Amino acid sequence: MPRTALAAAALLAAIAVPASAQNLVTLPPDGDNQRAAVTQYMGLVAATIEYNSPDVHAPDGADRRGKIWGELVPYGMTDLGFNGGKPSPWRAGANENTTFTVSHDVLVEGKPLPAGRYGLHMIPGPEEWTVVFSKNATTWGSYFYDEADDALRVQVKPVKNEYNEWLTYEFDDRKLDSAVAALEWEDLRVPFRIAAPNVKELYFQKIADDLRGSPGFNYQAYETAAQFAAQNDLHLDQALVWAEKASAPPLGRETLSTLATKALVLEKLGRGEEARQAVAKALDLPTVSATEIHMFGRQLQAQGKVQEAVEVFKHNAKRYPGVWPTPVGLARAHSALGEYQTALEHAKTALAQAPDAQNKQSLERAVKLLQEGKDFNN
Repeated sequence: MPRTALAAAALLAAIAVPASAQNLVTLPPDGDNQRAAVTQYMGLVAATIEYNSPDVHAPDGADRRGKIWGELVPYGMTDLGFNGGKPSPWRAGANENTTFTVSHDVLVEGKPLPAGRYGLHMIPGPEEWTVVFSKNATTWGSYFYDEADDALRVQVKPVKNEYNEWLTYEFDDRKLDSAVAALEWEDLRVPFRIAAPNVKELYFQKIADDLRGSPGFNYQAYETAAQFAAQNDLHLDQALVWAEKASAPPLGRETLSTLATKALVLEKLGRGEEARQAVAKALDLPTVSATEIHMFGRQLQAQGKVQEAVEVFKHNAKRYPGVWPTPVGLARAHSALGEYQTALEHAKTALAQAPDAQNKQSLERAVKLLQEGKDFNN
């Protein structure tokens, strides 16, 4: 090597970055354990797991399959040599803390965990694992773990799984109010269930907040809010306030939809006569069309309110005799009552008026079923 090159090499060696200074700048992750994160929403509730992801093959290429659990990752608590002899759990990943962050209070395996950011640790075992949520989420791994910082511990069962080269966290069995988080690595999966038990209440509160902003100047926003509250039996007194704002001046409008929403809330409150009066008023509004009334009857049918639907279809036929789709409504009404011959006559009248191929096909099916003495509403 030329003398100048040797001198340069010696200089580089002399000024090599000391270990104590390596964390002052951003360097690639140690051991090729790439940083990863996964987030799952349960309604408005967000759960996020951030971790460093090791692989089954070691940095030198050695295949460690079959040597991960109970060896590379020991069973039970382990003295890592940095905690005054106190044993520590596994860091549930590589490098710094694996963390679990949740935006709202949740239940983990049925036990309460407040909103916040936690260090996520695990105590592996051949048949059972303990998942640990620590209030300390800023340490390097679990070298300085202190049980006094535990916010929650839950026991779970590991299960065999398809092979995963990289340690990965996933969410599955996703529902509006729950999901299953799982660590998956090598041939093992460690699941734990997260539930957001008050997710509909959170939506109610979010709706209330929304209505304090620009949506609060739109009558349809109040109608939607009242419908949500009534359908979920949430704060019905407030739902009625919203329904009245949607259907009364100065902001609201009296439409079939807004008055029907008000009737729904009144019915939920046990004020049946007032609910019927609201529906009767809606059906006689000067601006309501035959199609709107018919669709309201169909909604009642879908809700299982057959007698109410029959009354709506008959009212529509009286108000708009012969106008499409009132013959369809009469056919549905008499079919629901088991009066198939009368229903068949109205279905044939409707078939002759059918405005498009889709309605024609539907009514041809209705005629066929009624001729066989069967209800076509199903």
